[in-house]
Amino acid sequence: MIAYLRGPILRRNEEVVVVEAGGVGYEVHLPAVVARALPPSHDGSPQTVELYISYHVSQNQPRPLLVGFLHEIEQEFFERFITVDGMGPTKAMKAIVHPIHAIADAVERKDSQFLRRLPGIGERTAEKIIASLHGKMGKYALLKDEEVRVAPAPEDFQAEVLEVLTVQLGHRSSEAHRMVDEAMRRQPGISSAEELFQEVYRVEKDGGRDADTTPSGRVRGSTDLRV
Repeated sequence: MIAYLRGPILRRNEEVVVVEAGGVGYEVHLPAVVARALPPSHDGSPQTVELYISYHVSQNQPRPLLVGFLHEIEQEFFERFITVDGMGPTKAMKAIVHPIHAIADAVERKDSQFLRRLPGIGERTAEKIIASLHGKMGKYALLKDEEVRVAPAPEDFQAEVLEVLTVQLGHRSSEAHRMVDEAMRRQPGISSAEELFQEVYRVEKDGGRDADTTPSGRVRGSTDLRV
């Protein structure tokens, strides 16, 4: 059983990464919220990550499924989440598109409407989640975003920009990473999210895309994007 992996990312595609550990490449699937929090590589070199793994293999699914998390508390939440009847690891992984404290809070408040908005979760499954986990999610509901984020680093502003591009502006994860990586290659001296946004959308606009910018080149409403 594999519970933890540390090593460089050999390949990254949307919400799947291949991590090298001990000379072996492990394919790890990431819930959307984890993939968004994974810091990008800023200089083209392999990015080293540490992932807590939820390992799954069964007679019906002989190929091992590795689901990765940046923090042990996220893995622990996931293991509880899949105890719900009918909630397999693949379904649970796809459903975790919000921070775990937000999902846990919805369970504790019996907010079935919130749960039904999670991918793959219908009314019946939402009711099962509440019936199975209500009263057991307080530990996770009290977590703050800061407690499950990657420790601050000089390149954190890139992660901020990636989050806004994907979550608020609707770009696909792969497209957002391309935009950020290309902007950093063109202007390696960029040191803030605001500068990175300007460079990303300056080129996108020049390339014929309809970027919503002000005459000064600043992304319209960027002060509202928490960058």
